[in-house]
Amino acid sequence: MKHSADIVVIGGGAAGVGALRTLADAGRDVLLLEAQDRLGGRAHTVHIAGMPIDMGAGWLHSATKNPWAVIAETRGFEVYRSPARWGEQWRELGASKAEQQALWAAFETFMNAMHNPPPSDCASDLLPPDGEWNAALDALSGYINGAPMREMSVIDWLAYEEASLDINWRVCDGYGALVSSHAAALPVALATPVSAIDTSGRQLRIETPRGSITANAAIVTVSSNVLASGAIRLPGHDAILHAASELPLGLADKLFFTLEGGEAIDDNAHLLGNPRSSCTGTYTLKPFGRPLVECMLGGEGARAMEKEGLNGAAEFAIGELVHLLGSEWRAKLRFVAGSAWGRETHVLGGYSHALPGKHGARAVLRAGADPRIRFAGEATSDDEFSTAHGAYNTGVAAAKALL
Repeated sequence: MKHSADIVVIGGGAAGVGALRTLADAGRDVLLLEAQDRLGGRAHTVHIAGMPIDMGAGWLHSATKNPWAVIAETRGFEVYRSPARWGEQWRELGASKAEQQALWAAFETFMNAMHNPPPSDCASDLLPPDGEWNAALDALSGYINGAPMREMSVIDWLAYEEASLDINWRVCDGYGALVSSHAAALPVALATPVSAIDTSGRQLRIETPRGSITANAAIVTVSSNVLASGAIRLPGHDAILHAASELPLGLADKLFFTLEGGEAIDDNAHLLGNPRSSCTGTYTLKPFGRPLVECMLGGEGARAMEKEGLNGAAEFAIGELVHLLGSEWRAKLRFVAGSAWGRETHVLGGYSHALPGKHGARAVLRAGADPRIRFAGEATSDDEFSTAHGAYNTGVAAAKALL
């Protein structure tokens, strides 16, 4: 590992990779430091039974304006354009057509109410008292934001909603594999966590267990929870660390099961586990047409299941599936992989949300406190937060600012 560079990028997720590629393509002397033993950050592809599985980011959200869609095709990754079926309940299992319509009508009423938010800026204030579908709406907030309604800023949610496009594709060989590939052949030091950035000299001094690195500038792309934890000592950056604490990472975890004898199930079929509970899973049956079931747990559900551990979470998910599909399905499902992002030391959560009244913290974090240090990552985006393309765009913007 070299011990000096013009610009050091800290963090090898989508933002860091985007910054690294931009700087390297511009001919700058650059080095990326990544705490984990892999690139991709919260985009992580593993292979189970020969099938690529995305443990974190999995959807090309706002696909027609998502730069990763273009990068995928440039790099030879196949983009899977079958539409998401999140709004459906396969064969009306667990929810009749009328119940589904009532749930989505309640969600639409909530979304419309966000345009006239209460002074508190707290999303749960928009829910009707004792509303029939409040628990289900809390579950939806968990999937969308990683957090329950009571912890969500209305202004923040609305900013994302107005910028997003309801077009969602996938990457057949894995979103994580795509993100990692974009840094191919570039200077990267893995398993090199940064513990401090000393700004007292003419050059920055970046401390790692493998020695210190001097640089003229740095782009910090670690998660808001890692920043707020104080894992990286940043003297003079108290306002930045405080802003990061106002943009906590919610939880969004995944569980995967191999599926035997699922020929009768439609490809990409969807089920909501229990539309009467805030602690429930959302299930994609046969994603990509593969013999798998992908479960996502968010917000309250993810918190509860991280306490249970992966095996306990898997039992919970199998219980929901068996309740919907029938007892004979228990023997057809085998738990093969799962994520618990809140337990990942160098991540500490899923994706960011602004606490009520704190949407402005995104601009504070992005602005930084030292012109030599830029901050990037999905938490610094005003309207594309929680996404890999939002992270990428902030990384590219930080790099261009230094250029």
